[in-house]
Amino acid sequence: MLLGIAIAFAGGNLLVSVILGKWFGKRTAGSSAVKDTPYECGMLPEGEGSSRMSVKFYLVAMLFILFDIEVVFLYPWAVIYKDMLSDHAALILGSMLSFLGILFVGYIYALRKKAFDWKN
Repeated sequence: MLLGIAIAFAGGNLLVSVILGKWFGKRTAGSSAVKDTPYECGMLPEGEGSSRMSVKFYLVAMLFILFDIEVVFLYPWAVIYKDMLSDHAALILGSMLSFLGILFVGYIYALRKKAFDWKN
């Protein structure tokens, strides 16, 4: 029963998507060299459309995500830590300290590799 409803729902979504895609889809009257050039506020385009980014920007972004996700894991633990003290307090504290230790080792590694040094 539910499988039939799921199949009908998926088929209906597919049909509606196809119809709306045909109705509101991209309409072109052909392409030409003038139509394919980038538009920059009425001025002639200068330079290339995209430039290469330095690897250090990606490295900083990855480090930010790493240490930002750390907070995502720390916050719920800190909220429920007081309630969990009655059950296995040493185990709970030890697991979080080991997590922070691993993150600290990663931070020291990033410092030694000069990942935070913007001059190089």
